[in-house]
Amino acid sequence: IDEVSSKMKACLELINSYKMNNQKVLLFSTFTKVFDLFEEEFYLNGITYFKLTGTTSKEKRKEYVDRFQNNEVDVFLISLKAGGTGLNLTQAEAVIHFDPWWNLSAQNQAIDRAYRIGQHKNVQVHKLIMKDSIEEKIQKLQNKKKELADMFVENNEGNITSLSKDELMELFS
Repeated sequence: IDEVSSKMKACLELINSYKMNNQKVLLFSTFTKVFDLFEEEFYLNGITYFKLTGTTSKEKRKEYVDRFQNNEVDVFLISLKAGGTGLNLTQAEAVIHFDPWWNLSAQNQAIDRAYRIGQHKNVQVHKLIMKDSIEEKIQKLQNKKKELADMFVENNEGNITSLSKDELMELFS
C-alpha cells in the first residue's frame, strides 16, 4: 500500500482536530492490522497513542488505561474484542469506530468505555462508513437487528406481524 485510503485520511483529520483542542480519542477497529497503518501515520503526524489488542497483557492493559486517564497520549487504539469489558476511559471526548462490527451491542459497549461514572465531558461518537461498500450493508443489518430487538426485547411499538412479506424475506436473505 503506497498511500492511505480516503477513509483513513478523513479519520486522521478528525483525530488531528481533536488533538489541536487537547481532546483525547478512543479509536476502535475490528481489524488489528488497521492499527499498523495508523501507527505509521501517527508517527509521521506526531500523534501519541497506546494500543490495546487481545495480545496486550493484563499488566500493560492497566498501565495503558491509567496513563490514558492521566492524559499521557492523544489516542487509544482499541480492538473491539479486547476493549469490550473492564475499561474506564473518562478522559476521552471522542469515540471513533473506524469500521462497523456485525454486533451492534459490541460497538455500543465500546462507546460505553467513555460513558462511565466520573465522566464530566461531552463525548462525540463517530462511525466511519464507506459509501457503496459492505460497511453500508453491515450498517443496514445493524439497524434491522436493532428494530427487531426493539420489537421483542424492548417491547416498543410494533411487532413482527406488522412486517410485510418482503421485509420478512429480506431479514432472511
